[in-house]
Amino acid sequence: MDVKDLSWFPGHMAKTLRSIAERLPQVDVVLETCDARIPHSSRNPELDRILGTKPRVVVLNKADLAEETWTRAWVRALETSSCAAIPVDSLHRSGLDRVRNAAADLCAGRIERAAERGRIFRPVRAMVVGIPNSGKSTLINALSGRKAARTEDRPGVTRGAQWIRGEGPLELMDMPGVLWPNLGSDFRRLRLAATGAVRDEVVSTEDLAEGLVGLLAARYPDRLRARYKLEDLSLPAFELLEAAARKRGCLLPGNRADLSRFCAILLDEFRGGVLGRMTLETPDDIGADRIAPAVLPEAGD
Repeated sequence: MDVKDLSWFPGHMAKTLRSIAERLPQVDVVLETCDARIPHSSRNPELDRILGTKPRVVVLNKADLAEETWTRAWVRALETSSCAAIPVDSLHRSGLDRVRNAAADLCAGRIERAAERGRIFRPVRAMVVGIPNSGKSTLINALSGRKAARTEDRPGVTRGAQWIRGEGPLELMDMPGVLWPNLGSDFRRLRLAATGAVRDEVVSTEDLAEGLVGLLAARYPDRLRARYKLEDLSLPAFELLEAAARKRGCLLPGNRADLSRFCAILLDEFRGGVLGRMTLETPDDIGADRIAPAVLPEAGD
């Protein structure tokens, strides 16, 4: 199966979108998780339609895996008067206080009105939404200070809405991760699949690795060359995979490259940050549908 054929929209996801719309009046603010490596591709456009002008904190999760300079650029691009954007490393609990404070600030008026009616200790009710495997459950566990939500390094784990008491003034409504029926351009689908937003069974490992190695050859040629001892990155992506497999010693009888084994290694190393901090799309890429080198802005920009 080619990445361009990728589509994953089980029935429970359609049900989740309806549930989000129905439950939205019960909350003050929305915490929307996305993957800091692909902040645009990992945001569900259906959620934008449903959430409308509801106060929102966009949590750029897994910020420890993305380049800091690009993450700062994304924060500037995403922030509005009703939307804060906060880089977070939920696994190591970095950025959590900023999320709590931003959520409280965005709905301060509602809390003040509740206090005027005598509800002095009214909590901030936050719905947590996002695509699968964007670190949503890890964020909830970090904000609650306990393992309140089930986490796994694969999509589709959370299946039903549940209330969870957070540390401080937060009450969290955990919603299942949800994609959308048409995942968009080939490049958006590639980024989603490469970061694990869809089940690996949906697209072949070799097809996915071929797309990823082409993307990395454009974005991060030096790291790709150094990690897998590649010499000529102008080769077609399939030949790059074969060359890298041989360099890594992934061989079958007859000195044939064991592509299945190497492709799994490549995906694991990319997703685990072994290749270093990488951002696969920039604010300038939006709508461009392209894989191209990205020139980092100056650190002070």
